[in-house]
Amino acid sequence: MSVLRIEHVTKEFKLTLRQRQKQKTNAKTLVAVNDLSFEAVPGVIYGLLGPNGAGKTTTLRMIASLIKPKTGAIYLDNKEINEDIYAYRKKIGFLTSELKLDGFFTPADTITYMGKLYGMSDEEINMRKNVLFRSFGVDKFQNTPIKDLSTGMKQKVSLAISLCHDPEVIIFDEPTNGLDVIAARDVEEYLVNLKKENKIIIISTHIFSLVEKLCDHVGIIISGKLIKDAPLKEIQKEGTLEEVFFKLYEEANVNA
Repeated sequence: MSVLRIEHVTKEFKLTLRQRQKQKTNAKTLVAVNDLSFEAVPGVIYGLLGPNGAGKTTTLRMIASLIKPKTGAIYLDNKEINEDIYAYRKKIGFLTSELKLDGFFTPADTITYMGKLYGMSDEEINMRKNVLFRSFGVDKFQNTPIKDLSTGMKQKVSLAISLCHDPEVIIFDEPTNGLDVIAARDVEEYLVNLKKENKIIIISTHIFSLVEKLCDHVGIIISGKLIKDAPLKEIQKEGTLEEVFFKLYEEANVNA
């Protein structure tokens, strides 16, 4: 069984003079992720829960191999991802709110282009295009220039593109961001279907209800540290997810 392991990962960034002045600190570096470790396994949705600036996006970027950790390592199938980074990248689908789509092209053009980059055949691309566009309600807009689409539709196109190559590992940063309630439900249902397909799924969010609805396992991250890593049902024995989160948040601030 495939397992994605994040082991003792740390990441820090240099602060410019302006950033130090804004944050009222003399520190020349910011530790965004601090000695973080967890596992994600097939058929289980792992939710990384934390406030803005907690280190969620930085963690996902490291898992997606966009940036390298300062210390620690990430493994898939007991193989460190940098041993064959190109093979690893073919196995992952990464959605970020910062994904920029070229407004001149249509969703159909874009997913065809991305499929070709992954070495997919025309038949494979068309099959995935039909499945994904139908699932996310993009089919009626597939030949519309992306610049003319609504914010929510652009997000759904981004979702489809990130999944075009049927990846083994799904990494989603705030997957329902910008979506109305109906579109958000479509995304949630698709994530549940991916779970049934035994995909490895990691989502980051600050929305308690999304975690409670979708996630089986939760990692609570505050100020770059993973301070809770447990099945959702175990956490809920201590109270509601919101109650447990704020208790840990307050404790972390007291000890800071």
